[in-house]
Amino acid sequence: MNHAPRIFDHDALLRHRRRARSDDLFLQQLAVDEVKDRLAMVNRVFRSVAIVTGFPEFWRDCFPEARLVPDSETLDLTLGAHDLVIHAMCLHWANDPVGQIIQCRRALAPDGLFLGVLLGGRTLHELRAVLTDAESRASGGISPRVAPMAEIREAGALLQRAGLTLPVADSHASIAKYRNLAHLMHDLRDMGEANALAGRLRRPTARGLFALAQALYRDEFGTDDGYLPATFELICLTGWSPDDSQPQPLRPGSARTRLADALGTQETKLSD
Repeated sequence: MNHAPRIFDHDALLRHRRRARSDDLFLQQLAVDEVKDRLAMVNRVFRSVAIVTGFPEFWRDCFPEARLVPDSETLDLTLGAHDLVIHAMCLHWANDPVGQIIQCRRALAPDGLFLGVLLGGRTLHELRAVLTDAESRASGGISPRVAPMAEIREAGALLQRAGLTLPVADSHASIAKYRNLAHLMHDLRDMGEANALAGRLRRPTARGLFALAQALYRDEFGTDDGYLPATFELICLTGWSPDDSQPQPLRPGSARTRLADALGTQETKLSD
């Protein structure tokens, strides 16, 4: 039984994705570019690919031979059926990200590759800061408005917890510029990335709050040419399903050469 806390409202997320504009999915395009770059570095031809995605039409155009799997808490994946599973820009909306990766690992054949792309903790840090500041000034409290996202160390740990080997996690940030706060909010909505937190406010927000947040945004982060920068951090996770052919760590005490000999130095004993 899944006891993961319900941080995100999946029904709201699906509604947001249905309203997304297919011509304004630049984060999905960044993810596709990242995936293709990673696959180009792997000396292997993958013949059975599955992609977990909330935007199947977009990813089908980029990987026409792949099997597309809807993003849901229980993934429609077959045990051991794939040599590559890509989790495409959904893990930052997952209530149970470890469970998601475990399901992907089980769908991999031995020595199959898991590749996950998700938004990381630096994403929208500017927006998070000014909304928190504005709301605390206006009402003395804060409400959930920007989704919590994993830092790279936390994201990398998910791979090991899910039982994948040779885990690697890295990230890079892209900066987008917006005319004003409304422009940023509309872009998030058009990409299907608007607020889907289960604890979000269900009543309209006073206009004055956003006006204050925009003023704070310009004061703290505004560019010299009058734009509001917004950070989008993309984390890429790679790991392999276990297989005997993979490099294995040596047992402690099994080394046959002393480190000092390998380094060409004298070994100095420590005094008691």
